[in-house]
Amino acid sequence: MAAPLLRLDHVGVAYQGVRRIGSSGYWAVEDVSLELHEGETLGLIGRNGAGKSTLLRVIAGILRPDRGRIVQARPLRIQMLALGLGFVAHLSGRDNAIMSGMLLGMARREIEQRLPAIREYAELGDFFEQPLNCYSSGMVLRLGFSVAMQAEPDVLLIDEVLGVGDAEFMEKSGGDLRRRMRSGMTCVLVSHQDGTIAELCSSAAWLESGRLVAQGPVAKVMADYHAAAPRG
Repeated sequence: MAAPLLRLDHVGVAYQGVRRIGSSGYWAVEDVSLELHEGETLGLIGRNGAGKSTLLRVIAGILRPDRGRIVQARPLRIQMLALGLGFVAHLSGRDNAIMSGMLLGMARREIEQRLPAIREYAELGDFFEQPLNCYSSGMVLRLGFSVAMQAEPDVLLIDEVLGVGDAEFMEKSGGDLRRRMRSGMTCVLVSHQDGTIAELCSSAAWLESGRLVAQGPVAKVMADYHAAAPRG
């Protein structure tokens, strides 16, 4: 097998603050080592509080590990699907799209060239030129998703969000995101939905209490995960 595109070596992230009496902090992620290969879609599974979202933020570079290291085969453009990144309520949809696109790593010229496509995809019409404080929550989500879909990262990180908006737009946005994931893009997906992991992921990693329990074929990891679940 080819060398991994990205590798985590014994990564740990400690959160400060009192979790229980007499405790000064805790390890949200502890001693995690895993590999991500080019073209792979890795599904992160585990119970609430297992450390999945924290691990995504480490891979994205939002959090720096307190222990261990992250090794990249080459400089990578890593994007976490963050809807509404950098949005400002008193600015227009157009201006917010430019700012958000730049925060996602696109050059201003690049995002400006893509503004017509963003406007059309978001289905905002003349509202695109209006401030965000005139938008409904659904319109804000459509704009955020439309901007995020214009980015072309080396690694895409997704935390549960596989579609937004009303039923019609959710079908469109979810379908387009799934097509992108199946196109050979390298992805890491956090989901509590077994069917979604089985449908979209080529491998899976199971986190439990901040530690990596297993990484490998989806069916095997999922079976082991459910076999270990407490029975009530």
